[in-house]
Amino acid sequence: MEKVTGIKSVDFKIIAKGHGVVNWNGPTNLAQENGNTVDNHTLPKLRGYTNLSGKVKDTGYKYRKEPTDINFKETPLYISQNCIRHHLFREQAFDVHYAKKSNLEKVLASITGLIRGYVVPESQNKRTSPLLLEDFVDQLGNGNFEQFGQAGERDNSSFFSKTTFGDTEYHSYGSISIEQLQFISLDKKFDREAMSIKEGQGEEVAEAVTKFIKSLNPTLASKAIFHPNYVRKGTIFEEGEVGILLNDDAIHALIEHAIERVANLSIRQAKSYMYVDEILVDYNDSQKMMRIKRDVSSISEERTGDYATYFYAK
Repeated sequence: MEKVTGIKSVDFKIIAKGHGVVNWNGPTNLAQENGNTVDNHTLPKLRGYTNLSGKVKDTGYKYRKEPTDINFKETPLYISQNCIRHHLFREQAFDVHYAKKSNLEKVLASITGLIRGYVVPESQNKRTSPLLLEDFVDQLGNGNFEQFGQAGERDNSSFFSKTTFGDTEYHSYGSISIEQLQFISLDKKFDREAMSIKEGQGEEVAEAVTKFIKSLNPTLASKAIFHPNYVRKGTIFEEGEVGILLNDDAIHALIEHAIERVANLSIRQAKSYMYVDEILVDYNDSQKMMRIKRDVSSISEERTGDYATYFYAK
């Protein structure tokens, strides 16, 4: 069996800085000093946090925590990867709502089709995103309890509180899978058809994808190649799919663009903000997923070889 060799993934470590909360969790049921529960305290997203104190009444009622009962080192502030992905592809964040069977060629020849991924419920066409992102987790723990009051008549409903934050520093990791990036299935056989094509339409779609990728970096000889039977290396029966395979330059152009997007990411929400300050990249040709997490000395910051090829035309 032929072994897959080359760069299998491009992994990266992200350090981001900011101030305040950019990703709220909303009102949370908590306890007051008098023991009553209230819903007028707003919490940010906190990793591992529960609003239950652990104390239980004989009746089975579980006591809530008080708003100040938080350890920001044990349950750190984080920005969810869903929030990050939304802002990373912000200009096309709502485009998938308008994607239909008839206009999927436009979607496929875009950053949404090639990096972000999509699902079209109407036709069940889909493309799995090759980009994995972890939550952005705060390292500083500068949280505090803040009480607010609304103008006007003073009663219980006019007071509310929030858990707010000062300066923040987030650490996160991400990875781009070469296998998922390089192949676009145009076949229903394995339930991953990116779009339905008619006779002779495959070359046209491949040309549209090539044109888009070349626009990202015109100096590279990017090419998307259509073939009626691409087989995954190592399969027993060599059963293939109709699809498009990206060459090395096309893969590199998309990876450069994706890394640049992450490096330039910034989020501004009301009175808070976050921006990516540093990014460390690893062109990973080993079998160890995300080795950048465990041993920075083992990474390869520059591309020194070809990307792995997982499919061949038969």
